[in-house]
Amino acid sequence: MTDLDHPVSLRYSRDHEWVGTTEDNAVVRVGITDFAQDQLGDVVYVDLPAVGDTITAGESCGEVESTKSVSDLIAPVSGTVTEVNDELDGTPELVNSSPFEAGWMFLVELDEPGQVDGLLDSEQYTEFIRSEEA
Repeated sequence: MTDLDHPVSLRYSRDHEWVGTTEDNAVVRVGITDFAQDQLGDVVYVDLPAVGDTITAGESCGEVESTKSVSDLIAPVSGTVTEVNDELDGTPELVNSSPFEAGWMFLVELDEPGQVDGLLDSEQYTEFIRSEEA
């Protein structure tokens, strides 16, 4: 079993994205989990939605390319992208080295603020991963 870090301050999707609230609770920060980056291997390219794009929970909104594969980035929430992490253009490996901090992907202004509550907490996400690995 993989022993990876899942900060308790974040919420998680079953597609292995994390969501963190910002000072403005109507805007959240999104990235992929430590588990996801570990499964992908060395990330070499990230294709993110553009500022102003509308994303829908459960639908593809970008791609993460690694030395192993290309994986869809699945939106964990619905809303409008307000900012993207431009650092990932030149240093996509930040997704591997710092998935919860410097490797964040984009900010979303939520259509409905309560939708984050429907995501998994840290303990639920850890159990979800364990059930997938079993």
